[in-house]
Amino acid sequence: MLTLASLWIAWCVQHSLLISSHAHKTARTLLGRYFGLYRLGYVLFSVVTLVPLLYYQYSLPQHVIFAWHGPWRLLQAGLLIYAAVLFYLGSRVYDMGYFLGISQWRQYRRTEAPAPLPFHCDGILGYVRHPWYSGGIAFLWGAGPSSDVSLLGKVILSAYLVIGTFLEEKRLKKELGAPYIAYCRTVPMFIPRKRKSRGA
Repeated sequence: MLTLASLWIAWCVQHSLLISSHAHKTARTLLGRYFGLYRLGYVLFSVVTLVPLLYYQYSLPQHVIFAWHGPWRLLQAGLLIYAAVLFYLGSRVYDMGYFLGISQWRQYRRTEAPAPLPFHCDGILGYVRHPWYSGGIAFLWGAGPSSDVSLLGKVILSAYLVIGTFLEEKRLKKELGAPYIAYCRTVPMFIPRKRKSRGA
């Protein structure tokens, strides 16, 4: 269990470090005109390192400590539906090409300067600032039964999503400035709610 916890924490830490402003500055200096490939490489690296970690977790002997039964399945269904809705609505407003690094890769191939970080506050982003993180936490706890092994991963990943959100907010406020700071005052971080009026 200690090994699994260490691996999950290491994955979360490297995932956050590689997307930090310092990592971006270092990569831009080292990669030069190839920096357009950084985001795509980051996404691929995150997936490639996640797969063996999941395989290792599910290869361990496990003891189920909680399973969804009876009326509890209504709560499970609610969590999974909530997650699915937020994932879908998030994909409608996020620039998926930018998120996956494909847009930056295309700009690199055309020898264009990297586009600035896109900022949207329409659609679901008018109700919650981080729909995917909110949906991700709901999915973690709604998916399947919880064993002594999977519970460890759920706790670590939930903590990572919360901590990672605050770190990302700090970066976004620095990069986007006053518009994003004003946005944070009117739209909640995790729990969807109708946007406050600016005068509230």
